[in-house]
Amino acid sequence: MKLVIVFTLSLCLPLMALAQQRDQTHKAFPYDYAMDDLPNGLRLITVPTDYPNLVALYIVVAAGSRNEVEPGKSGYAHLFEHMMFRGSKNFTPEERDAILKRAGASSNAYTTDDRTVYHEVFSKDDLEKIMELEADRFLRLQYSPEVYKTETGAVLGEYNKNSSNPIFKIYETLRATAFRRHTYAHTTMGFLEDIKDMPNQYDYSLQFYRRYYRPEYTTIILVGDVRREQALDLVRKYFGDWQRGDYRPQIPEEPPQDGPRTAHVDWPAQTLPLVAIAFRGPAYADDRKDKAALDLLAPIAFGENSDLYQKLVLREQKADLLEVEFDNKIDPELFTVYARVKNPQDVEYVRDEILKTFALFTRELVDQKKLDATRSHLRYGFALAMDSSEAIASALAPFVALRRTPETINRLYALYDQITPEDIREMAARYFTEKNRTIVTLAARPDAARKEGGR
Repeated sequence: MKLVIVFTLSLCLPLMALAQQRDQTHKAFPYDYAMDDLPNGLRLITVPTDYPNLVALYIVVAAGSRNEVEPGKSGYAHLFEHMMFRGSKNFTPEERDAILKRAGASSNAYTTDDRTVYHEVFSKDDLEKIMELEADRFLRLQYSPEVYKTETGAVLGEYNKNSSNPIFKIYETLRATAFRRHTYAHTTMGFLEDIKDMPNQYDYSLQFYRRYYRPEYTTIILVGDVRREQALDLVRKYFGDWQRGDYRPQIPEEPPQDGPRTAHVDWPAQTLPLVAIAFRGPAYADDRKDKAALDLLAPIAFGENSDLYQKLVLREQKADLLEVEFDNKIDPELFTVYARVKNPQDVEYVRDEILKTFALFTRELVDQKKLDATRSHLRYGFALAMDSSEAIASALAPFVALRRTPETINRLYALYDQITPEDIREMAARYFTEKNRTIVTLAARPDAARKEGGR
């Protein structure tokens, strides 16, 4: 009997290893990683890869325009995307640029509703110096009132440039119309009147920095030719004395929408009409089917292979743009379809065709083969995009901002595998209701052509 047990175990061990290997390769995020938390609340995620020599450093701050809770103070998360490059206690902007140039590093940042992300890619030999450089601005950012005013002027210029784009304007109007209390009502740029007032808010800018640029809001992602022990030692050395803060924003909860809403933008120049149709949707979740089901519906109903796209864009050529947007957000987000219409006379027709498509999926089941193909496409598209250490870190950052762990990716894609056509119909019927709907249109003012002709 003892021999049989030993023999059975010897067979089981390779089978267990094979099962573990299959499980790892089936994961949407298949890379081994380590997570370490410092006593001050800072988290380090290290992902060693086979890509030699290079390291991608992504620092995710869980503060975006969502965190701008005081009236009159929107746009500051995006402002700090600028300010963080304007010098720190031990490194002037010129010294910082020189260090990065010698390292051959690329460096940039971006801001969204829920996060601000700073990122570099460089040789592994420069890891310690760049960690020192990053720690100095996160712990000891310094900028004068004069530098601050210069950057607020740059932000206003950026807003004005974006506002010259009709798509930005319809997006901005949609947010302000669909949200009445939640901070998602303003874009990451902020409200124009708040941006104009920024030069007068130097003291508030320092307060914003002290609130959110704290270790408990921050996760460091290191991907590439790097070892966990090395990474952890450097983080402890340079970020270990970073003091935890005590600020917690009270994000206003958006009340249920009580009826359909509409808005229209008169554009002062010639442009093709735009239509945005949005329904209040769910927040990101890796343990509930609501968001996952609608994620899968989005390309089926409105993607380039959808019946609607084939009809409006390809066959009838009523629109030259049809896109769906439904981002992963901490709080409930909008499921939005945008269309750009070629002929102003077709705006109502295109709007109604989009509305019919929303209504269709509240009643009918999606085709099982389409559903299977869609989830396969999502999974393998995500996997194929991670073709470098930088791409892996970039893919991780949004999910780390949401749940602070790469494992949420695996849970989400496992959830996609469980979604049935009935789940999709149920969620469509739950969220695509008239009272949850907001429609915004944009079109050239009647006098736009005459004004342009007179120039």
